[in-house]
Amino acid sequence: MTPTTSASKPTTTTAPRHRVVVLALDGVIPFELGIPQRIFGRARSTEGKLLYEVVTASVRPPGPVRTDADFAILVENGPETLATADTIVIPASYELGPVFEEGRLTDELAAALAHIRPGTRLVAICTGGYVLAAAGYLDGRAATTHWASAEHFQRLFPQIRVDADVLFIDDGDVLTSAGVAAGIDLCLHVVRRDHGSAVTNELARRTVVPPHRDGGQAQYIHRPVPDPQLATTTSARAWALGRLHEPIQLRDMADHESMSVRTFTRRFREEVGISPGQWLSQQRVERARHLLESSDLSVDQVARDAGFGTPQSMRQHLQAALGVTPTAYRRTFRDTLGGVPAR
Repeated sequence: MTPTTSASKPTTTTAPRHRVVVLALDGVIPFELGIPQRIFGRARSTEGKLLYEVVTASVRPPGPVRTDADFAILVENGPETLATADTIVIPASYELGPVFEEGRLTDELAAALAHIRPGTRLVAICTGGYVLAAAGYLDGRAATTHWASAEHFQRLFPQIRVDADVLFIDDGDVLTSAGVAAGIDLCLHVVRRDHGSAVTNELARRTVVPPHRDGGQAQYIHRPVPDPQLATTTSARAWALGRLHEPIQLRDMADHESMSVRTFTRRFREEVGISPGQWLSQQRVERARHLLESSDLSVDQVARDAGFGTPQSMRQHLQAALGVTPTAYRRTFRDTLGGVPAR
């Protein structure tokens, strides 16, 4: 019997982790700079394996980078690191200079972005979207930014379809978010897109944030403060979430808050940023996604439990929201290899 040698032993290889490179520009906001590390850097598979490698790079050789706070950060990677990225995240900066004022890249920034490989996923948080826009990555696309900068963003880049009402926009290989905490929403969305709801929900629990926030940033735009004694729509939303499998009419939700339909609709839009009907559709899509990912229920049963009634109705809503059929969505997140969803 031939003894087993080291050469004859089967070998196993571990696929490299998805690399996220965060580009730290002078004037970067520390909170937003830390979001990718906190979300991607802590994301683990259901087996406990880290799913991403996160590194920070500068547009210059390694060294200090100014922030908008009273301290600088030491970045140990130069612009060539962008060439190694699978995903690049650009947080907001208060020192964008010509990028913000003229929609033009500086020579230094243009040289850094030239390292980006074709096919790299690009993510911008808040006014980081100005960098992608000035580089031409957003031409002809939909994008968002902080609501306070949306009008300026649209004037500076008229070729972009700016939506100031949403928390983030996923346009495939280029994603943009509204301000500050919306960067968390966007990064969680990317994790969910990559690895499904189970991984994302656990990550959100550890981060003590909701895995998916309702509505858009319209609810955060400054308005006169309402009388605190006036009723809100919070109770009606909680009531509806417990009955998504049932038919829910606008009148039912308004009655739950003892409001007229007109008053309820106005108050709902002020608090959530979208209409009650849009919100219900969003919640039902989220319920359907969760059931398709995490259960073996038939498509018919998922449609009933999510409140769509028929598979045809659910198919239409998922196609509109996600661009895929229920069957294709389930196959994406259920056909896995080593815990990573098949692309």
